[in-house]
Parts: sequence; C-alpha cells; structure tokens
Amino acid sequence: MGDEGVKNEAIEIMSLFQVLPRLVVFDLDYTLWPFYCECRSKREMPKLYPHAKGILYALKDKGVDVAIASRSPTPDVADTFLHKLGIKSMFVAQEIFSSWSHKTDHFLRI
Repeated sequence: MGDEGVKNEAIEIMSLFQVLPRLVVFDLDYTLWPFYCECRSKREMPKLYPHAKGILYALKDKGVDVAIASRSPTPDVADTFLHKLGIKSMFVAQEIFSSWSHKTDHFLRI
C-alpha cells in the first residue's frame, strides 16, 4: 500500500474518534526509520518505515500537529535525513539532541 493508501486508511481510522490530540510527538530511531542515526552516515539515503509517511500526512490532513523528540547523539545526521526524506517541514518542533533525561527536556522545549 502506497503513501496515499496508508494516509486514507489512517484518516478513516481517525474519523472514528470524536476528539483527536492537538499534537503527536514522534521519536526517530526505530520509530520513523529502522536504524540508529549514530550508526549511519549523512551521505546515505535513509528509508522510513513503509507506513510512516502516510500516517504523518494523515495527521496533518486532520489538523494534528506533529513534532520530534529524539535523544540522538548525532542531530546533524538526523536533520540531514529528515531533509533528504522531504519530511522536515512537516514538524512544528524538532528537538533532537543527546540527553539522559528520558526526553523530559525535549518535551519541555516543545
């Protein structure tokens, strides 16, 4: 199923709910893509999980903002990958930095 099919299916599922969240926050590594950024090079072309882009599009179409909270020690690689994948502009906030606070700092910034 392509991005459009996934998007349509996700919109159909979301239509079952009377209230949707205003914001959904995603991690990156092993959430949107199947690898750790620190194990990759900026020269590579990353791949998202097959349904990730369609779900992101569905959330945006339903008026739900999306953000990123990632504890990656290589934010430059993550940022490059988001740009290469053409999804960087979809996120209202991108908090990508190494942290031991279990993402508390990330959420406070968002």
